[in-house]
Amino acid sequence: MRHAPPTVPGFAGVLLILLICPLVIGTPRLQDGTDRELGPVVRAYLGYLRAEQEVVDDRVSRREINQAYYRRNSNRIKALREMALRLARQTNNDYLPELEAVARDEFGLLFQQQPRPEVLKPGEVVQNTFRFLGSVRFAEVFYVFARLDPYEQADLMERSGEKSANRPRRTPQQ
Repeated sequence: MRHAPPTVPGFAGVLLILLICPLVIGTPRLQDGTDRELGPVVRAYLGYLRAEQEVVDDRVSRREINQAYYRRNSNRIKALREMALRLARQTNNDYLPELEAVARDEFGLLFQQQPRPEVLKPGEVVQNTFRFLGSVRFAEVFYVFARLDPYEQADLMERSGEKSANRPRRTPQQ
């Protein structure tokens, strides 16, 4: 008994393949399934971090950077990802401030007068420009800050100006 030769799928089969392939191929990989619960802004930020990791991976493969630089930046990206996920889940909001993650020896990149990291408290505003969000450990400790937007900065400066205006001034005789 002879079997019929395989046939080309009918119109419905072709249509189904055309509809499914772009979804499968074009869908960015979700890391550990956590991205599904997040909004488009947070997912876009996580995609940006994945792209940054690909750049660092590419640079190390071309020997443009050394292993120490590669490890630090890969760990920084992991710390930013963890903090972004933590913020998104805590606030249940599809908004992320501009995040900065620095190691202890990098505080000079953000601050002229470097705060002592061991005394920082989550939510504390540092020098009217950054809010300390917390620390994340990936081989080393990264301190993660949210850059305050210009309106928040102006509001803080205005409030600190009001406090100093209401404070009695000491004269040299006192």
